[in-house]
Amino acid sequence: MNHPRAFLLLMALAALPAARASGIACSAQSGERLTPVIELYTSEGCSSCPPADRWLSTLKGQPVVAQAFHVGYWDYIGWVDRFATPAHTGRQREVAARNGLSNIYTPQVVRNGKDWRDWRTRITIFEPAGARISLKRVPAAPGPEGFEARVEPVDPGSNWSAYWTVTEHEHVSRVQAGENAGETLKHDFVVRQYVPVGRYQGAQTLSFVATPPLPGHPRQVNLVVTDSQTGKPLQAISLGCN
Repeated sequence: MNHPRAFLLLMALAALPAARASGIACSAQSGERLTPVIELYTSEGCSSCPPADRWLSTLKGQPVVAQAFHVGYWDYIGWVDRFATPAHTGRQREVAARNGLSNIYTPQVVRNGKDWRDWRTRITIFEPAGARISLKRVPAAPGPEGFEARVEPVDPGSNWSAYWTVTEHEHVSRVQAGENAGETLKHDFVVRQYVPVGRYQGAQTLSFVATPPLPGHPRQVNLVVTDSQTGKPLQAISLGCN
């Protein structure tokens, strides 16, 4: 007899990276199963986006790498999204091309590189990872924080790419114009830094410098490793340091 709830709990524990943190050291190790990668493309100028923003917030504490990429192509309506960057729109266009989509839209949820229209359903896909990741904060003098990751693909001959993000929680915007005029919007997993890195083969060590954290906004440093051809995640990891 199958026990779905027990199975999902077991899979979630298997996917959750082991992490340890203190005032000095902070590190994480990926699990044997692929940590789900959730990308939300959203805008404060889009009236249909707040429900998706609220849904993304429910993923806090779950074993996923969640990221809210704010886009600016609705700014012309009258409200400029302060979290949007052209790089986020560029990434959304790349994802759309890989999915055979003729246009981009908000809110769009992407799960493990695939357009996911049923995002209100439970995230239940856990599959073997295609890479192993060890991520740690690098102790440094006062200034920008450094991070270092060791990436080891399961197939040593495979070609892979990666990108870093820094995501922050507990942002609030009081919208004064546009489709959401008069609304107070709350955001979690907001992408504040997005840095694609090159194409690699075999085991590699990657380095990253994060922008200074904002007081009152808990954050994560995320690394997503993908297949260079398909964009499908091989493994992902998220690290929150005090």
